[in-house]
Amino acid sequence: MEQKDIKAVYFIGAGGIGMSALARYFMARGLVVAGYDKTPTPLTRQLEREGMLLHYEENTDEIPHVCKNSKACLVVYTPAIPADHAELRFFRDGGFCIEKRAQVLGELTRSHKGLCVAGTHGKTTTSAMCAHIMHQGHLDCNAFLGGIAKNYGTNYILSKSDYVVIEADEYDRSFHWLSPWISVVTATDPDHLDIYGTKQAYLESFSKYTSLIQPGGALIMHTGLEMQPRLQQGVELYTYGRDAGDFHAENISIEGGEITFDFVSPAGRVAGVRLGQPVPINIDNGVAAMAMAQLAGCTADELLYGMATYGGVDRRFDFKIRTPRLVLLSDYAHHPKEIQQSVASLRELYADRHITAIFQPHLYSRTRDFYADFARSLSLLDNVVLCDIYPAREQPIPGVTSKLIYDNLAEGVGKEMISKDEVPDYVRSHDFDVLVVLGAGDIDSYMPQITKILQERTKD
Repeated sequence: MEQKDIKAVYFIGAGGIGMSALARYFMARGLVVAGYDKTPTPLTRQLEREGMLLHYEENTDEIPHVCKNSKACLVVYTPAIPADHAELRFFRDGGFCIEKRAQVLGELTRSHKGLCVAGTHGKTTTSAMCAHIMHQGHLDCNAFLGGIAKNYGTNYILSKSDYVVIEADEYDRSFHWLSPWISVVTATDPDHLDIYGTKQAYLESFSKYTSLIQPGGALIMHTGLEMQPRLQQGVELYTYGRDAGDFHAENISIEGGEITFDFVSPAGRVAGVRLGQPVPINIDNGVAAMAMAQLAGCTADELLYGMATYGGVDRRFDFKIRTPRLVLLSDYAHHPKEIQQSVASLRELYADRHITAIFQPHLYSRTRDFYADFARSLSLLDNVVLCDIYPAREQPIPGVTSKLIYDNLAEGVGKEMISKDEVPDYVRSHDFDVLVVLGAGDIDSYMPQITKILQERTKD
């Protein structure tokens, strides 16, 4: 469908964090934007306030009239939507132009210089950091992020820049639609085995992705990855890491709630980088973000200012309370390696304190495939509270429950199992030193209540 012919865009699965960024892009272009999602959320309500026409019933009668013209309406859907969804069938039967979110993003990488961040984890923070560096610098950028950047209160940045920062999602091989100019690959720890089947297929998918980087561009890989890049001629290969790689950190200082380091790259040294969100894992993420921004043309001063003023992303090491007596934070970690890195950062920050996690596993298939790995990562904590599995797009798998993780936790780790609805009462009746709420499901909906309960306690 030609861009000039599009008068309306309809989203099926509109409330997803990635879909909502695209919806905002099309609203900013002055198009009619409408869609369906299963349930209302704070994000969908905000989209409605911004002008999006949304409904929450699978009903073709609810589709606005302007979105029923196949010659003028583009339909965008998420892979999580089942093939027999009534509205998706309506558009397919009507001969509409229907694209996955990733296809639309792919078109943007062909009309702009795409700065794409791929990887099992670290994508959202790294892409948000890079977008912030670029946006406050002389190059500027557009950005489509997988989380709400606190600097902007949104997951989307619109500008007239030639650059676009995109989070490259490996789920359903979506990132194969992209044509990056520069890409970071943060990690390739196997995930989404319900889609890929095997670790080798997962790694091969990343290799395929690297072959899509445009000649004249660059790949920036984390050191130690198993994935073998498959680059076109004319694509530069770099490595990065906290302590090693073409891009890395030196003279790291973590003290007094501050983190500083020197950024070392093939272009030289940028001394005295200060993390605006001082979390140890953000040294790695920051090195990757600065590497991509520097290759794009950002100056040393822009790197320093961007990193110092970066405010973080909702649900990514997101502090709600931070006092000498009590620390409360929310973190999106939902893969064993993510949890391991999150706990490692907490241990660096709070070496002598008692750390409790409330964890809601995400997906039956991920729990089935990695329950032993989850148990090993969670066993690095002092106390673990497990909630029921968040199903997302899946039906229950017989025998797969949170108890698989519970039974494999190491001896000596405090552990309990509760339902999600029992979380507020559990928080109300227990004392905490450092409490982190982990997971990518709907457990975060309780964070305002948890925060209020514990804030009242700190006043006592």
